[in-house]
Amino acid sequence: MFDIDGTLTPKPIAFLSVREHAASAVRLYADSGYKIIYLSARVRILQSGIPDWLKQNHFPEGSIHVPQSLADSSDHAAFKARILKQYSDKGWSFVAAYGDSTSDFEAYAAAGIKQDRVFALQREGATACEPEAVLWSACLNSWNEHQIKIGQIVQR
Repeated sequence: MFDIDGTLTPKPIAFLSVREHAASAVRLYADSGYKIIYLSARVRILQSGIPDWLKQNHFPEGSIHVPQSLADSSDHAAFKARILKQYSDKGWSFVAAYGDSTSDFEAYAAAGIKQDRVFALQREGATACEPEAVLWSACLNSWNEHQIKIGQIVQR
């Protein structure tokens, strides 16, 4: 489970940039047979570019979910939790989840993703990960530093 803006990009407003080593980190999961879910609360006017951006930056294929209604756009945590519940109701389990904002972590907690499998990415220019109340197991400054941990997760 991957948020996009601020997680795969260096910060939410840098939606055309890619965070270094993000694609190779996501690919470690895909190459190990895991299905990839991209879950973004990106504003509607910028949503159509997501598939091409993922492909151009060498991210593996995956399901892409973005807000489709005003309700989804006004409550990001509820939107993301609803999407995750749809997967859970189909019998999916989540091996890891990545985000950069409170709404990501609230949705992951609501979906029952174990905190030791939830990881925060520190936004470019920030001095810490969000939120102050820790809802994740580790705050990552970069994807490169996390690749060994991903290797451990996919070997289990």
